[in-house]
Order: sequence, then structure tokens, then C-alpha cells
Amino acid sequence: MRFVDTNVLLYAVSTDPLEHVKAARAREVLAEQDIGLSAQVLQEFYVQATRPTREHALTHRQAVDLVTSFGRFPIHSTTPEFVHAAMKTRERFDVSYWDAAIIEAARLLRCTELLSEDLNHGQDYGGVVVTNPFR
Repeated sequence: MRFVDTNVLLYAVSTDPLEHVKAARAREVLAEQDIGLSAQVLQEFYVQATRPTREHALTHRQAVDLVTSFGRFPIHSTTPEFVHAAMKTRERFDVSYWDAAIIEAARLLRCTELLSEDLNHGQDYGGVVVTNPFR
């Protein structure tokens, strides 16, 4: 299983001509079946995709429909136990809490690969290895 970070979802809906290569790659990733997400990723996607200052922002309805469609993938929920695990991961790897939550959600979904351009390509976070799918 591969865990998908928010930036992959955002590129998948991008209409920016400068991002067309990344958009195509993101759509390829989302066409696969071995993808995992988290509630955090879905929340971040909704907020960023509908942000009024975003060029070609999605409407509320468009974003809701997409978030609903992403339900075809396993989605890790946020629980108090998960928050504590993410805090331990934050301390262990000296990353932000939000990055730690992404790493920990990937681990708990048994993903061995985390697709993101926001973390260090090739970095191994205790069995979850980051791959930048846009390299």
C-alpha cells in the first residue's frame, strides 16, 4: 500500500498549465488501487482546493464530491490514540506534528511508501519511505 499526501490530491485537480505534468502524474497515482489516505489529508484537500485565493478554486460541491469519491480508498481516522502516536513520531523524527500525523497514518494503514513532495525523497521514517512521485 502507498499513502498519498495532500499535494498529490491537489495536483490531480489542478488546471494550471504550469502543473500539467504533475497533474497527469497525480491522476495516474489515483487511478491505482493500492492507495491509502487519512481524514487529515481529506480535510487539508478540502480547505486548500476551495480556498478563495486559489486560482480556479473548486466549489464546495465539487470538493465534497471529490472527497466522497476518495472514500473508495482506505482512510485512517483520527482518534485520541492516533494523536498520541503522531506526537511520539514527531518527537522521534523531529518533524512537524502535521507531517508526523501523515507518517503515522501511513504506518497504521500498513503503507510502506508515502507519496509526497513535501517530505524528503528517500527518507525512511521507521518503515515508511517517502517517494516524491513528481521527480
